[in-house]
Amino acid sequence: MSSEEFEKLHEIYKSLYEELRLIPERALKCHGEEKKRLIRVFLERHGEAEEVLQGMEQELRIAPSSYRNAMSTKMRLYNRDLGKLQREIKSSEPGFGSSARPVDGGQHGVYSAQNQQSTNVQSQRALLLQGNDCLKNASQSIERSQRIAAETDQIGTDIIEELGEQREQLDRTRNRLVNTGENLSRSRKILRAMSRRLMTNKLLLAVIIIMELGILGAVIYLKFFRR
Repeated sequence: MSSEEFEKLHEIYKSLYEELRLIPERALKCHGEEKKRLIRVFLERHGEAEEVLQGMEQELRIAPSSYRNAMSTKMRLYNRDLGKLQREIKSSEPGFGSSARPVDGGQHGVYSAQNQQSTNVQSQRALLLQGNDCLKNASQSIERSQRIAAETDQIGTDIIEELGEQREQLDRTRNRLVNTGENLSRSRKILRAMSRRLMTNKLLLAVIIIMELGILGAVIYLKFFRR
């Protein structure tokens, strides 16, 4: 529902009103079957115009307030104009629309048939408008479902991209852990090698000290005790 739909109905009403406006004057100048035909056409067009006005009123209920206020005055004028045309067509035919004061039997039958036909046309148009509203509501529901599906698809795509980024981060973290493990292994090997070298150095130092002590003892013995 929108002001665009209201404008379409507005154009249909103006076309119907222009046709209705000419009928009362023509009916005054006609007689017999031609006059009955004009009255029948008037009833049909009048019923169509009323249905269009009802559709316009429905559109106005959901239109923006500024637009609704401006068009409400026109709607009252349109209803007044239709009532005026109906009074004019009644004045052109004294028996028009009078069920309490019968005219001759043939003419009363014609008007009853015309009224029945107008009622049928109005009922069919009401059903068409109702069906049109149902189709519009269904279309809007489908559009909402499509928007929700598109939003859901976008959310799913974003989640997949985010999971991909997190996987890359986990891969980089795992690679860093692997590198750290390799570095720790190399460090342990270096520490073991340094430990072995330290023990070797201690043993060499002990041997050197023992040798020096032996040499020192030998020198002392030779110098002081052996003569």
